[in-house]
Amino acid sequence: MSGGSGKSVVAVGLAAALSRQGVRVAPFKKGPDYIDAGWLALAAGRPCYNLDPYLMAPEAMRTSFGQHALAADVALVEGNRGLYDGVDVEGRCSTAELAKLLNLPVLLVVDCTKTTRTVAALVLGCREMDRAVAIAGVVLNRVGSRRHEALVREAVERYTGIPVVGAIPRSRHDVFPQRHLGVTPTPEHGAADAALAALAERTVQYLDLERINALMGAVHPVARPVGVPSAPAGEPVRIGYLKDAAFQFYYTENLEALAHAGAELIPINALTAGALPAIDGLYIGGGFPETSARELAANAGFRAAVKAAAEQGLPIYAECGGLIYLGEQLTLEGVEYPLVGLFPIHFSLQREPQAHGYTVLTADGDNPFYARGETIKGHEFRYSRVEHYGGDPARLVFRMERGVGFMEGRDGLVMNNVLALYTHIHALGTPTWAPALVARAREYRPGKWGTAGKKE
Repeated sequence: MSGGSGKSVVAVGLAAALSRQGVRVAPFKKGPDYIDAGWLALAAGRPCYNLDPYLMAPEAMRTSFGQHALAADVALVEGNRGLYDGVDVEGRCSTAELAKLLNLPVLLVVDCTKTTRTVAALVLGCREMDRAVAIAGVVLNRVGSRRHEALVREAVERYTGIPVVGAIPRSRHDVFPQRHLGVTPTPEHGAADAALAALAERTVQYLDLERINALMGAVHPVARPVGVPSAPAGEPVRIGYLKDAAFQFYYTENLEALAHAGAELIPINALTAGALPAIDGLYIGGGFPETSARELAANAGFRAAVKAAAEQGLPIYAECGGLIYLGEQLTLEGVEYPLVGLFPIHFSLQREPQAHGYTVLTADGDNPFYARGETIKGHEFRYSRVEHYGGDPARLVFRMERGVGFMEGRDGLVMNNVLALYTHIHALGTPTWAPALVARAREYRPGKWGTAGKKE
């Protein structure tokens, strides 16, 4: 019905319970989301793929879903927001529209807090809003007692004809503590495996898995491959990506697109690595650098190595948290933490979101990865604020058609072969990105790396 209704509890719980029974679950997350996708991947023991009607073409979503679903026994897609919530009053890009596109039945999760018979009215409204949306079952969440459950269950089934396939009691313990606009990421949860075990147990106890299985639809074969380029001939280039508690936001499809384009991916821990390994390019994704600001600042040798490599022409693509990392400093609760210092930017962290939603950008300046005039779609989600920028905003290389960007309706800082911006992109929605990064890395690499990590 809305964000916070309990979709993640049900979706992750189903993935965990089924995978523990030996069922191969292919998890998907609708919309621009890294955190829920991380929980789904951990629960299923398989990569989670994103399906986003705003960022991706319908054929790309159908193909991605079909290919990855057919490699498993069960496909499970977690929606986002309310069932009919989209980018406009017509509900474009909503979970409902995605369900129709993929011909999938919907399991509707309803928060029953302080309500009984009205739940039936809500479910009935969702059914009548669009009869082409196949609402196959209802899960009641946060029920207060057996009497409460019985009353709501009878009302929903009598007035809507839709079966109730589970009822989860209200709990004082939140398996997914909230932070910012979502749940705590798996790398920072501290007891993720225990949380999954508890969710799997509750799912088996309170949901009718046999009945849910009977409601599932069929996945149809897909003949065409996902729209990523074939790997070019020749030796792969080595592209590093920061992967640790601070930098954790990477779409599976983005990393796979780089590999398809000819990259050997090298994970790097920015909190502990003493220097950059032998690489030809660097991808710095988003995350929560503020939660590891002390460790990032303390690792001065690695920060200096990144700055030196950038000044020597190493291709670097940085998104959101990666942009922050390349700045001069981040101020948290009055404490100033030094960063890489490639760009003259001072950041702070605010209590309220500074930008949140989809973005559309047009390249009107020279940069290493996008042609002039190219328009890309993405999304931004940040609590950071630019307190000081020592450069000229007019020299930012992207014009914001939608969204906030870095400042003054623009985004995209460039230095040598570095592009840093607040917008996150998805490789299936921006198919030029991965080949461009790999091509830049190949141009940068005139010779082979020596064993000591220096060019011969």
